[in-house]
Amino acid sequence: MKAIRVHAPGGPETLRFEDVEVGQPGPGEVRIRQFAIGLNFIDVYHRTGLYPLPTPFIPGSEGAGEVVSVGEGVDDVLPGDRVAYASAIGAYAEERLVPAAHLVKLPGSIDFETAAAIMLKGLTAQYLLRRTFRVEEGQTILFHAAAGGVGLIATQWAKHLGATVIGTVGSPEKAEIAKAHGCDHVILYRDEDFAKRVKEITHGRGCAVVYDGVGKATFPASLDCLAPLGMFVSFGSSSGQIDAFNINILAQKGSLFATRPTLNTYIAERADLVDMAADLFHVVQSGAVKVKIEKRYALADAEAAHRALESRATTGATVLLP
Repeated sequence: MKAIRVHAPGGPETLRFEDVEVGQPGPGEVRIRQFAIGLNFIDVYHRTGLYPLPTPFIPGSEGAGEVVSVGEGVDDVLPGDRVAYASAIGAYAEERLVPAAHLVKLPGSIDFETAAAIMLKGLTAQYLLRRTFRVEEGQTILFHAAAGGVGLIATQWAKHLGATVIGTVGSPEKAEIAKAHGCDHVILYRDEDFAKRVKEITHGRGCAVVYDGVGKATFPASLDCLAPLGMFVSFGSSSGQIDAFNINILAQKGSLFATRPTLNTYIAERADLVDMAADLFHVVQSGAVKVKIEKRYALADAEAAHRALESRATTGATVLLP
């Protein structure tokens, strides 16, 4: 079988398309034939060594496909079942082994490409909006990188929940995309003082929550966008890690809350994974959240896909096709 492997941390050129042995599933494992693989910024963090993994490794955290065979003790999926997963390293491959506990069955109305595009990003949006800070009707929220993969899902979902959604983006083109996906107000954060604009939009009140997957470029100004007792949710750092800060700044800016959640924590229990996936599939099936695959690359062209992702040339979802 073919897969992409990284033998040493580095740039996109370290992604090598190679022959690999998959093997038969052991106890609790499932072998799946993949039809689509999701592309995510965490793949870049793994490739560069920011989030180090033992080398050589196969990158990628989400995918969708069909069960080929199952190992001992696996009885909740069978050969031929359509399945998807998130947060299981080793996705950039034609076939792979996955712990059965990481898999969820796909509803018939969700195709493989959509599943690969929403598992990691959509489950991230689910925990952000429904668990880390539960967005309710009438609240005003700020979502950075609103035209990104997580952003386009989260802003539609937040709008469906009845929130007023403010999004930040990096270009006029992305602003139009964000407006079409649930944002009531869009701010060009490279050209405008986004904290000042948020205060203007909210008439000085600020937002109930700021969701920030950008990191260094948007902090600490994000704190100035919050109402007293508001919550700052840092879930990524595409512009670089947030520097250490004095926690007293949270008191000074209105007794704020700050958290750094991860998907792995929220789906550590299988029951939570199943419930979260069901919630995600429901909003997609209902049409409240629409998912468009913006780019498709052959698995062998993963290097080009990474270059596009790192240059912020992508919007929405990108998938790799084995």
